[in-house]
Parts: sequence; C-alpha cells; structure tokens
Amino acid sequence: MNILVINCGSSSLKYQLINMDNEEVLAIGLVERIGTEGSILTQKVEGREPYINKVVMDNHKDAIKNVINALTLGATKVIKSMEEINAVGHRVVHGGESFKQSVIIDSKVKAILVDCSKLAPLHNPANLIGIEACEALLPKVPMVAVFDTAFHQSIPDYAYIYPLPYELYKSLGIRKYGFHGTSHKYVSQRAADFLNVDLSKLKMITCHLGNGSSLAAIDGGKSIETSMGFTPLEGIAMGTRSGSIDPAIITYLEKEANISIEEIEDILNKKSGILGISGVSSDFRDVEKASKEGNDRATLALKVFYYKVKKFIGSYAFVLGGLDCLVFTAGLGENSAITREAICSSLEQFGIKIDSSLNQVRGKEAIISSSDSKVKVLVIPTNEELMIAKETMLLI
Repeated sequence: MNILVINCGSSSLKYQLINMDNEEVLAIGLVERIGTEGSILTQKVEGREPYINKVVMDNHKDAIKNVINALTLGATKVIKSMEEINAVGHRVVHGGESFKQSVIIDSKVKAILVDCSKLAPLHNPANLIGIEACEALLPKVPMVAVFDTAFHQSIPDYAYIYPLPYELYKSLGIRKYGFHGTSHKYVSQRAADFLNVDLSKLKMITCHLGNGSSLAAIDGGKSIETSMGFTPLEGIAMGTRSGSIDPAIITYLEKEANISIEEIEDILNKKSGILGISGVSSDFRDVEKASKEGNDRATLALKVFYYKVKKFIGSYAFVLGGLDCLVFTAGLGENSAITREAICSSLEQFGIKIDSSLNQVRGKEAIISSSDSKVKVLVIPTNEELMIAKETMLLI
C-alpha cells in the first residue's frame, strides 16, 4: 500500500510517498514559492540524483499535479501511475475540540476545519487548500486528516482550562490545545518499542526540541500535559518565540513603549527567544559557537533555554507521579549532545543520569543514560510523516 503524505503551507508543500508494506520511503519532496515567481519542485529518491523542476505553479493544484507527475512519469517516476497511490494523509495543524483522533475527510470534516481556521489562521487554510487540490486530482483516493492537536485531547480539563472567565472558553474556545502531537505520539511509541516495554506501563516525558520546542507528559501512551498552549507561543523559550511570559508585559509595552498589539505579536513570535536574548541567531549552532567564543548574551540565552526545559521536566515528573523514560527528539534534541548534557546535568535527584560517551550520538535511536540511571534517557529521531502514513493506513 502506497500512501502519499502531504504537508501544505501557504506557499510551499512538503511530501513523501511511503510504501507501507515495508515502510520504505519511495520519494521525498518539497515544492516552494507556489503562486509566486521562481516556483520550484525538488524530489529526492534513494540512490538517485535529486530531481529539480523549475516550473510555473500558480496554485496548489498546479503543485500537486507536478508532484504526481514527478512520482509517476519519466525518469523521475517511482510508481507506474497515480492509481498506485492508495490514500493521501494530510497534516492538519488544528482540529480544535472536534477531533480527538485522525479522520477520513468528507464535507462535514472540511466544514469543521474551516471553523477551526480562526484558531490557526496561518496554517489551517493552507492545509485545506492542499486537501481540496488533492481531491480535484485524485477524486477516488481516500483522504485522511492527521491533526497536530489530536494527541493532546486526552489532557484533563483541569490541565487545559486557563484561569480566565469560563465563558471565554465556551464562546471562543480559549484553552490549552498543545502542538507537535504527531511527533510526541510517534516518539513515545518508538521509545516503548525500543525498550521492549508495554507503552501502557510507561510514564514518559518527550522533549521535541528544535526552533519550535515543546514537551509532553505521557502516561500509558496518553498525553496528560504539554508545554504549548492555545497557540505554539506558550511554553519554553524557543528559537524566536518567547514562550510563557507575564501577560501584563503585553499591556505594559503597549502603554509605555507605544507598541501596537500587532508589533508585540511579531516581537513575541519572531524576535524573542534565543534570538532575542543572544542577538546572534535563532539557530542553536550559531549561538553555541558564539558562546564558546565568549559572547555573554549567547551564553545567557542557552542557560535560559536549558533552565526552562529543566523546569518543565521537573514539574512533569511530579504530574506523572514518577518517571520511567525521558526522550529527546527533533533537530536539536536528536543532534546536540551539548544540549542534552546541559539539560540532564542537574537532574540526578530525579534519577536521570546520562553517560557522556553514549550521549555523543547524532540522529539515531539510542539509550544515552548511564547504567545506574533510574530513568532511561533516549534519543529517538522523530518521523511525523511515517506517523501520518500509519494513521492513514489504520483508517482506510
């Protein structure tokens, strides 16, 4: 069974074609600058030179058509025809409270996704455009929506309700939703498989650390708490996002610095976090280099990041009532031994101890905890596309 995984942005489209009989990635690709000058498709296949196609793509339907052509025609093809695409799995950012799991897409589902767009105005409309483009070109192929928020719908009400007037939750849906759910779900399942332990018996904290970062407390395979909230801005300090701050700072900036709400939103999302403190970059590699060269602000930025992650790990260990497993994933979590060591260095009181030599791993599954660590510490590379394909296959 071949499943096409689509992740649609406003002007870009990522895709993978996966043979689910053996979970082989047949092709992986990216379409950029849809609807603007210089649109380009890049497709990679194991053992081949990358295929690059610079062609005018006025809209997402054009983009999907070029994706299908790259997969099925000429020297770039990996399948004989589009009939070999058995289903399409779509990444959808926000499912609100309507979707606690992945669903087969129909007109009712699309109507709800339109309503959820007010909660994710930058993402859901683009996701919908991708869905409708695929429906137009592959009308007989089942479509599945896999939501970033669905995995966190198991969080109890006392954890997702904000201490605001309850009517704001009922009328506007203001509550914690959480994000990166597909990643947290995937790595929690892989961690259990890797340890050969029943997932239902594990208390686990997963750390999705990258330019955007979040943590999740997972009890028996279910998310019971996560750091991102109503939006992906809440939680720990990130590459350019502030994470959680005193909300009164917003009104203070508006009054005392005469900064508009739109400017403040831009500052909090794009000019804060590691970039804002360091003044160097949102890329942790650049900040680590600057820190080694004696840049005090870069060092401070890294210390803030490590401290915030530690606070969440400590609090989540108590929320879980114990901890069996700590998992690092995503770009920074998978590849930065410095980050993992700095975070774990003062967590011995929670039974977390890592082995410096084992910790030198990059981008592959490994146990990095020492033999006397009470908590297993793992590196598990995330694979959201495979998780989307699995969810899709399960439904169809």
